[in-house]
Amino acid sequence: MQAATGSAESRGNPRNFTPILVRTRSDHTPIPPVAFDCVKLIAIRAGSARLFSEFGSRHVNVGDVVVLAANTLCGAEPEGWVTTTTLYLDRDYVIDQVFWQHAARFKDRLDASDFLEASYAEPAQVVRLGEDRAGLLMPWLDELAALSADGQHSNNFYRAQALLSAVLDVIVPHLAVTGDRVTSTQRSTIVPSTPRHRAFRPLRAEARIAAELLARDMDRRWSVPELAGAVHLSPSQLRRVFTQAFGKSPIAYLTMLRAERMAHLLKATESPISVVAASVGWGDPDFAARQFRRSIGVAPSEYRRISRQIPLPSYPE
Repeated sequence: MQAATGSAESRGNPRNFTPILVRTRSDHTPIPPVAFDCVKLIAIRAGSARLFSEFGSRHVNVGDVVVLAANTLCGAEPEGWVTTTTLYLDRDYVIDQVFWQHAARFKDRLDASDFLEASYAEPAQVVRLGEDRAGLLMPWLDELAALSADGQHSNNFYRAQALLSAVLDVIVPHLAVTGDRVTSTQRSTIVPSTPRHRAFRPLRAEARIAAELLARDMDRRWSVPELAGAVHLSPSQLRRVFTQAFGKSPIAYLTMLRAERMAHLLKATESPISVVAASVGWGDPDFAARQFRRSIGVAPSEYRRISRQIPLPSYPE
């Protein structure tokens, strides 16, 4: 739920990069819907909150773990306050773990990615471990957070990996597993099945510029050929380069940006929903409502109503 400033700094400097980053914090104010280019596991340690994501609106309490695929929007409204420990995991690293876990059945990492996409197709899940089982995680999470704070990533890697394996051993058996994409939130058309093999290379300049163009003019009626022309690539080249960089097609990335901006405006302004939708580039209010619900989990009117409810403050003793 919270911003991973340390992760951004680590990713900006290859020498400081780590595939495992852990942070613990408390929040008393709303967290707007935001997406990260990594897998996130969010353990609720104290307090409670109401989440908004592709699973809809869910209450989470102590003993719950939120699991988010890369590039999945999620926001939260603390019910007074909430304390969380969040694990940020590089998605190529996660694919490697799946590859070695099931090495006997795979030929290469592409097979591991396909297996991951089919078996854990839900981009957002809430795992109800319960307080007792979740309590097993807390010492491991605390040590992981301490190792992340030390910043000695290479020196601590094997210990961090061992602790992460212990955490996943508790959580993964409780994840919902499917053989096919059978629900509306399993986004075969939004999240491509081909993995991003970043291999710790810098982003292609064309992908970065394309993302900046989409963010700067999100209300524009972009097409892939138009965007490709702006960065001097063919449409097929742009789709490939952009997906490798961000794990989404350009139009899916634009949808994520629009839903994130729309959520902010619904809470911060009194403008009618149709006006807010048009301001982010969705001229059809019905289409906007469908896209918003698909990304945030609730209808725009429901999100506005819930996000403006101010809970009575309640603080831990």
